[in-house]
Amino acid sequence: MAAAVTAAVSFPSSTKSTSLPVKIHSHCTRKNHFKKGAKAPAKVEKVSKKNEEGVVVNKFKPKNPYTGKCLLNTKITADDAPGETWHMVFSTEGEVPYREGQSIGVIPDGIDKNGKPHKLRLYSIASSAIGDFGDSKTVSLCVKRLVYTNDQGETVKGVCSNFLCDLKPGADVTMTGPVGKEMLMPKDPNATVIMLATGTGIAPFRSFLWKMFFEKHDDYKFNGLAWLFLGVPTSSSLLYKEEFEKMKEKAPENFRLDFAVSREQTNANGEKMYIQTRMAEYAEELWELLKKDNTYVYMCGLKGMEKGIDDIMVSLAAKEERLRNILPLVFLQELIGLSTKEV
Repeated sequence: MAAAVTAAVSFPSSTKSTSLPVKIHSHCTRKNHFKKGAKAPAKVEKVSKKNEEGVVVNKFKPKNPYTGKCLLNTKITADDAPGETWHMVFSTEGEVPYREGQSIGVIPDGIDKNGKPHKLRLYSIASSAIGDFGDSKTVSLCVKRLVYTNDQGETVKGVCSNFLCDLKPGADVTMTGPVGKEMLMPKDPNATVIMLATGTGIAPFRSFLWKMFFEKHDDYKFNGLAWLFLGVPTSSSLLYKEEFEKMKEKAPENFRLDFAVSREQTNANGEKMYIQTRMAEYAEELWELLKKDNTYVYMCGLKGMEKGIDDIMVSLAAKEERLRNILPLVFLQELIGLSTKEV
């Protein structure tokens, strides 16, 4: 089973395609080059460039969860796609005040093999803060049904993903959260926001893009550049394609959209088209964007794409005289900011 990761740039990372999504944080260290006895410079308090004001976390916990209802649950991949992905909407009655980029926990019904209630699983929220219905009373998820064969040849079904994908309208859903601040949208409405997603890693970016292009807010109007790279195995697996194409039509100067369909597309060298392969076609342009102080990169998807993206940036950094002796990833993190989330 492929591992997956999620990140955000101020440079974001990726997500993990398992039945138990967990958040991780990427940490990078740098040696301090001070002479013995020299005073280290005073620490400067870091000011977040993300919109953290008023963000609520952990309002509901496993011991006091919120119970909503499933309002809608629909399969959004074609019948011939490799695996099923579902889009679902739950009622919150405004009691779960989340932000774009946060996650919620879901506690599936039933008990585990030890006779205890199942533990919660975290999922990135796929709707904007006001929800798919625009009334701030719902929350949406994008979930892939996990089914695989183990070493003993047995079919194994992910507990929570199958619980969610099988939900019928009207069924109760036990939720916790919201959680997370590392994937929040930047404050600057003129920012460049680069989003790298594979599969259900698209969830937090759908929430961003709805706010940017489908909604009107008195205190927010996006005037920057949003650039989405979405990677999937087949065209029948492309998630929310029609929505994104409508956004592109609505704001062609502010939204760029590139798909990477690995089993159907190749590059000029005949290599499979993964996220990093598609990005390589725009490497010089992306590098120039990354050097801007208001560029943010968010990654959410298969962990394997992380190294490929690093390699692209390393090769570009090497071309610049002033960067030859700097560890590229450290440089990128300080240049544009990095937080990661595994889902």
